[in-house]
Amino acid sequence: MTTFLVELVILLIILWLIMKYIWPALNKMMIARQEEIRVALASAEAARQDAENADGEREAALEAGKAQAAQVVEQATRNAEQVTAASAARANAEYERIIASAHAEVALSRQRAVDEAASQLGDTVMSIAEQVIAREFDGAAHASLVNQAVGALDASATAEGIGETA
Repeated sequence: MTTFLVELVILLIILWLIMKYIWPALNKMMIARQEEIRVALASAEAARQDAENADGEREAALEAGKAQAAQVVEQATRNAEQVTAASAARANAEYERIIASAHAEVALSRQRAVDEAASQLGDTVMSIAEQVIAREFDGAAHASLVNQAVGALDASATAEGIGETA
């Protein structure tokens, strides 16, 4: 039994040494480790919260960007429609101006042709009158001369495009 008591005393001494020197250091290390884990969990929770906030901000910024892009597209569409309408109006005005100019040129050319034909007709009538007066008065000859003069006038008008009016 003495060995039992010696072993028991030695066990108690070892337990006392463990409790006196090892257990406090071990407990201190466990408490420090527990504190590190608590701090890490708190930091992870704060990071998770920051990530959720950043997600919300990112979503809000994305929606704002989409809305702004839609406004830009809408404004660009309105500008394009305005430019198209203005271009069409300018093109119509230019078309009308060209048509009016062409009509004016045609009228001027027609008037020149009429003036030239009248001048030639006057010369032709004078020539015919001279020929009629120069000949002795013969009705058939006079009718023949008039017909020749009218034919010549028609031929010259056709050659110059006066006889064909639009």
